[in-house]
Amino acid sequence: MLQDPPSPTAAAGRPTIEFRSAYDQGFARVAAVTLPVTLADPAANAAAVIERARDLGDDGVCLAVFPELGLTGYSIDDLLLSDVLLSETLAAIETIRAASAGFLPAVVVGAPLREGGRLFNCAVVIAGGAVRGVAPKSYPPAYREFYEKRHFACGAGAGVDRIDINGVRVPFGTGLLFGVDDVPGLIFHAEVCEDMWVPVPPSSLAALAGATVLVNLSGSPVTVGRAEDRELLVRASSSRGLAAYVFAAAGQGESSTDLAWDGQTLVYENGEPLGATERFAEGARATVVDVDIEGLLAERVRQGSFEDNRRALLHPGADGAPADPADPAVGFRTVRIGRGDLTVPRTDIGLRRAVDRFPFVPDDPARLAQDCYEAYNIQVAALVQRLRAIGGPRIIIGVSGGLDSTHALIVAARAVDRLGLGREHIHAITMPGFATSAGTKRNALALARALGCHVEELDIRPLAEQMLAAMDHPYGRGERGREVYDVTFENVQAGLRTDLLFRIAGRRGGIVLGTGDLSELALGWCTFGVGDQMAHYGVNAGIPKTLIQHLIRWVVAERLFPDDVGDVLLDILGTEISPELVPAHEGEPIQSTQARIGPYALQDFTLWHVLRRGSRPSRIAFLAERAWADPSAGAWPPGLPEEERVAYDLAAIRKWELVFFRRFFSNQFKRSTLPNGPKVVAGGSLSPRGDWRMPSDASGAAWIAELERNVPEA
Repeated sequence: MLQDPPSPTAAAGRPTIEFRSAYDQGFARVAAVTLPVTLADPAANAAAVIERARDLGDDGVCLAVFPELGLTGYSIDDLLLSDVLLSETLAAIETIRAASAGFLPAVVVGAPLREGGRLFNCAVVIAGGAVRGVAPKSYPPAYREFYEKRHFACGAGAGVDRIDINGVRVPFGTGLLFGVDDVPGLIFHAEVCEDMWVPVPPSSLAALAGATVLVNLSGSPVTVGRAEDRELLVRASSSRGLAAYVFAAAGQGESSTDLAWDGQTLVYENGEPLGATERFAEGARATVVDVDIEGLLAERVRQGSFEDNRRALLHPGADGAPADPADPAVGFRTVRIGRGDLTVPRTDIGLRRAVDRFPFVPDDPARLAQDCYEAYNIQVAALVQRLRAIGGPRIIIGVSGGLDSTHALIVAARAVDRLGLGREHIHAITMPGFATSAGTKRNALALARALGCHVEELDIRPLAEQMLAAMDHPYGRGERGREVYDVTFENVQAGLRTDLLFRIAGRRGGIVLGTGDLSELALGWCTFGVGDQMAHYGVNAGIPKTLIQHLIRWVVAERLFPDDVGDVLLDILGTEISPELVPAHEGEPIQSTQARIGPYALQDFTLWHVLRRGSRPSRIAFLAERAWADPSAGAWPPGLPEEERVAYDLAAIRKWELVFFRRFFSNQFKRSTLPNGPKVVAGGSLSPRGDWRMPSDASGAAWIAELERNVPEA
């Protein structure tokens, strides 16, 4: 193990954000709303919109989306062509406009509007006392129960860029983007119902043009199975567009003459559900969630093909030069909503979204089982390929009775089975040192024997004593005590084990199977060179520590091996995570890895957000506090022992995150020379070839300073 690195130096300075403000941490609170509609009564519907918008504003919502034709009702048929109704609709819009100067959110409401001799089904954006723009429905449907073209013209290609709303000319078109200046990165686009169902929705192009939040005002009468179809499309649109998708459908109050309505509201973000309301409910309903704007922008930067697609579809200039996405000729215009017109709260308003305590481990039992199946079989398939490619050599593996070597061993067992080789092809060697416990040694031997491996025990203590004496280490001179058990004392043991495995592999025509995991690599918790950092193939290098126990538990549950193997595996799951390199004095606890480098639960949390998002340290701490403050709140992965369902306060989170960043930056040199091994989890890997690339001499000073500056000590 490498001793803790010195702290990088950088001026922390004064905080630049309000730590517990969701808006300062890159989130935007949005709402998908359904209201009981009063048919053909725009004034009553406007009053309901205003009342709900005020309530949502008090809750910190900056964007509220209401259903299609919500000011009139969707199901009023030929009444849509009435001059009285259309005039009353304009009056209702004026009422909302005037009221909007006194509430927070930008509201998007549905209304029929005339322009020249055509009627359009529109999304009207109102904020800060002004109508900001009008987006017509691009593709009114005219099939099955829909006959909108009886009333509405197509918004696509309307040839109009402004529309008169109560004497004011406002932007009009399907390519309007609305940027909220007080929420960096919040740019939203509105489409209407059917627009989401066409092969290339307007929102897809809007996302390429810069929209991070896509909203859909929907009438959408319900039939059996339609709710599932809507959710599928919302999920797909958010995933393809690397965006949030906010969907609000009509519900109570719509006419049941020929159809029925469920009032479905839901929000997805990059393919993941953030929230939904009860369908067929009485009264007003709203899905209120915090959208991760900063995270979406980070995803777009990482996925370079997103930008390539934007250039190809939006800016195919003859000279090859990209055009300005704000250029009307390209089809999109951005309407700015200034800070004076929409100012969000920068106080602690909570966080309206689930934050996974274990980002690498799903809380849903079915999804966890699927992930375990895939992770285990990725490892097995990768090892099978490597063994097949080099002629089926013996597998030489050091087994300690800990989680990592246990999992690597059961992966190896499955691999040799698939290759038709006997389990004796695996040489499982336990190598007790100065602090090896009887329990871990017993489990290591029992597991290897139950699997049918070739089993050996090789005591490294005589060699270690000889090496320590040769280098004039105090232990080699007969001294004992805590002050003697330094990093050299530890590394001599770790290095000897790996050295012996390599020499045995060379002697027997085998390969050394590495057992170290992703979390250890992130923290540099491994001995470099001839140590546990090195192997011929690192089968666990893509597996985080927090996932390994679930993989082992899944293997047992699936009965992939006989019951005697399963019994040993379950016993190993209860073992304290320890390198077992430093002897414990009588009455003292054994050496604890997590006491030294931090709880793996917290460190894996930080690792996921670093690898997957490149998030700021203060933002990670903010999310960690939300995830870990209350053990009774939220979901836990199935099977996790009760004693591991703990809480961490901000002081602990800050302490261990500092440890993470110090070790992460100072130990890149170990990751730059990793042996081959498969990337397994979507959260990322640290292989310089499979995922992560970073110079070994980079400084982490800026990251440390940002954390110390913006994260309170308590």
